[in-house]
Amino acid sequence: MDTTHCTVDGWVDAIPVLGPHGSVTFDLIVRPSDIDVLPEDAPDTIITCTSGDPRITHELLNRIQPGDLLRLTGTLAQPPTPGDPARLSVDGLEVRDTALLPVLREMVLDRYGDYCVVFDADHDQVPVFTADGAWVGLADHPDAITTLIDIHHRVTGGDA
Repeated sequence: MDTTHCTVDGWVDAIPVLGPHGSVTFDLIVRPSDIDVLPEDAPDTIITCTSGDPRITHELLNRIQPGDLLRLTGTLAQPPTPGDPARLSVDGLEVRDTALLPVLREMVLDRYGDYCVVFDADHDQVPVFTADGAWVGLADHPDAITTLIDIHHRVTGGDA
């Protein structure tokens, strides 16, 4: 198997996942440097990355989110089967740019018509907003969401 020590820039594709023995795994999307001369439908390259370094694992699990631009240094191994992603064993990490919107890790967003709610596993209360982002209120529990929306709807005359 061919290996090369290299540095690669790319975007995190999904939230990194804790693996066996304290390692972490994630996919990195890499675009060619000459993207302007390639056809519009040219595929991106996906590199599967892993690291067992405790500092890098901590950073990836606690501070990195999808869409972050990273510069990774490590050993790149070509896949044994053509078409499979290359694998990068990461020994250096630098955050070059962060994603615009944070990814909610322990929360779920849901939509109730013209309203959005945020479910958090650590809290019974549920924040409610209009789809435009205006604050509506805090429902005491999930079963009280529709009551809060109904009250807001009546007070605002139906304008969410």
